Amino acid sequence: MFDFMFGLVLRNAQAGGLPLQGTEIAAKWDTLYGFLFWLSVFFFILIVGGMIYFAVKYRHQKGHRTKYITGNHSLEIVWTVIPTVLLLVIFSWGYYVYRAMVQAPPGAYEIRVIAKQWMWQFQYDDGRLTLGEVFVPMNQPVKMVMSSEDVLHSFFIPNFRVKQDVVPGMYTTVWFEATVPGRHQIFCAEYCGTSHSEMLANLYVLEPGEWEAWKKGKKPTSVASGGGTGSTQAPTGALALGGLAEQGKKLMTTKGCLACHSDDGSPKVGPSYKGIYGHKVEFVDGSSTTVDDNYLRESIENPQAKVVKGFAPVMPPFKGLLSEDEMNAILAYIKSLK
Repeated sequence: MFDFMFGLVLRNAQAGGLPLQGTEIAAKWDTLYGFLFWLSVFFFILIVGGMIYFAVKYRHQKGHRTKYITGNHSLEIVWTVIPTVLLLVIFSWGYYVYRAMVQAPPGAYEIRVIAKQWMWQFQYDDGRLTLGEVFVPMNQPVKMVMSSEDVLHSFFIPNFRVKQDVVPGMYTTVWFEATVPGRHQIFCAEYCGTSHSEMLANLYVLEPGEWEAWKKGKKPTSVASGGGTGSTQAPTGALALGGLAEQGKKLMTTKGCLACHSDDGSPKVGPSYKGIYGHKVEFVDGSSTTVDDNYLRESIENPQAKVVKGFAPVMPPFKGLLSEDEMNAILAYIKSLK
């Protein structure tokens, strides 16, 4: 017990009292934070110390007449240039780390996150759903594609130094590459109602052997001993067992989507799904966009908003007719048609 407490104190001291550094991004943010902190300390001492020094040295004295001061251009240039350079350094440094944080590398393992009052639900490419806990591999990029069923939430993992709003009606993303195995806490960082403070989840970082075992349906030993509070469940309702893309194909068949859209590239009433993801499409008004998750979602929920050139605006809106689970499955199927 003493060794554990000593290690915890030492670790916090090394990290400047900040949470555990569970990713490389966390270390980068902490380095920038440390620079800002000590820079602030330096200027605080310089400015306040200077104020005290000058207040004492040049305090009012009888018979003393203050000299007429006309200014000092060299001094004015110095106190203008130095803060400007420091601000540019801070901006460039922060932008460099921010860009690395928001741009997920190609091939990152994708997990769908569904936020709802007041729980986190996670959907994997093999079709499994977990509530209140999520499992990720260590030393492998993981991309969270997030949506909300009700109000605004915010996905926050302090140990990873990542936070992103989860917005109803659209997709937001966050990614990380965990370097420390074990349990990490997930919070909702946006007030979302009565039980906001209880909207928690556990993230388990699994080493390669445990990750492979978990994908085969085995409960990792580290999680079992840690007392995971979440639950794993199979998809229900329209989502049958099988991979997420396979669930999406079955769902699109039952919803009648494949009657108007092909999955083999052949033209029908509407555009084909094959090879559309990540490519540009042109609309009847002359504008264009690159197909991504948010475009596909909008095209399903409100197809009249952007009509693809060469096709008639005949598709009915599906807004409110699909759950977040079903929407994720459909998008997974479309993305698989390369």
